[in-house]
Amino acid sequence: VQLVESGGGSVQAGGSLRLSCTASGFSFDGTDIGWWRTVPGLECELIATISGTGGSSAATYYSDATKGRVTISRDNAKQKVDLQMNNLKPEDTGEYFCAPVWQDPRTCPPRWGRGTQVTVS
Repeated sequence: VQLVESGGGSVQAGGSLRLSCTASGFSFDGTDIGWWRTVPGLECELIATISGTGGSSAATYYSDATKGRVTISRDNAKQKVDLQMNNLKPEDTGEYFCAPVWQDPRTCPPRWGRGTQVTVS
């Protein structure tokens, strides 16, 4: 499994970022993918998931903390999952990573990528 996260950065509150997750090494089509956030000293937090079907029929889940501000999408042809984050808040700060949803997404999944840092001030 290989996952490469990108798109993080430093923004002011109210700003936007688009995170990308490029996957390889497993059967991407049909595999649900999620995004999580970690901060030092805390368990990771589930941000959003998207079902493996892709397209307009893909089922999505958003945490209460990000619902309405975050949109997850995927392009199965490119094996990519994006996380559009708008109206960012300082509490969104953390390292974001993506992973296949092969276990209960409320638990922290194994990390395959380096993640991407988001800092909101």
